[in-house]
Amino acid sequence: MLFFEPTPYGDGIYLNWLLDGVFVTISLAITAWIIAFILGSLVGICRTLDNKLLNKFAGCYVQIFRNIPLLVQMFLWYMLFPELLSGSFKTWFMSELSPNLSAFITAAIALGLFTSARIAEQVRTGIQTLPKGQRYAAIALGLTNKQAYRYILLPNAYRRIIPPLTSEMTNIIKNSSVASTIGLIDLIGQIERINDATNCIIEVLCGVTLAFVIINYAVLFIMRNVEKYTRLPNMSQGG
Repeated sequence: MLFFEPTPYGDGIYLNWLLDGVFVTISLAITAWIIAFILGSLVGICRTLDNKLLNKFAGCYVQIFRNIPLLVQMFLWYMLFPELLSGSFKTWFMSELSPNLSAFITAAIALGLFTSARIAEQVRTGIQTLPKGQRYAAIALGLTNKQAYRYILLPNAYRRIIPPLTSEMTNIIKNSSVASTIGLIDLIGQIERINDATNCIIEVLCGVTLAFVIINYAVLFIMRNVEKYTRLPNMSQGG
């Protein structure tokens, strides 16, 4: 089998290259997801506040990052991010950092921002579909608006939106393949690398496809268990 044959560089077998790509893809997806979840939650909350300035800013944020294609955003950040740096940090990023790591950082930012706009809409919807009595009850109990969000609204909203968040998790893994266009050697980047050494494109594509299937099914399995253990008996959607 192809993936158990030794590489021409004496660094093991081709399966090691494939696993390296899997590691980079998973690392990129997790890093981008952390960025997306934090920013998306903040923007989603802003979209439900009575503050018109924050509400308008959040709306513009969503429209910008949701409507610009990911590939365009990836190249924009690839070209723009180094120019935003200055001094020794810019020199370090552009000259001393390995090309694969710099591409990883750029791709994580682009993918995180792109996905955050989608998560913001999920969070906004989750909060707005909660019974209004929950907010009123929290205020009546003496909680501040911040405490109401922290202890009442957000925990219940997140339970409701676990299914769409699961879809976003699988999407972020699939969208990570775009990072290969800026030079990141991830799971997709390993296709060309292995094919150049073996000229066995069919076997390589089958291996990469199987890897993506396994990763996504692992995410689905984990999130289904999260949904199961966080579901409340009096809530019908995702909690």
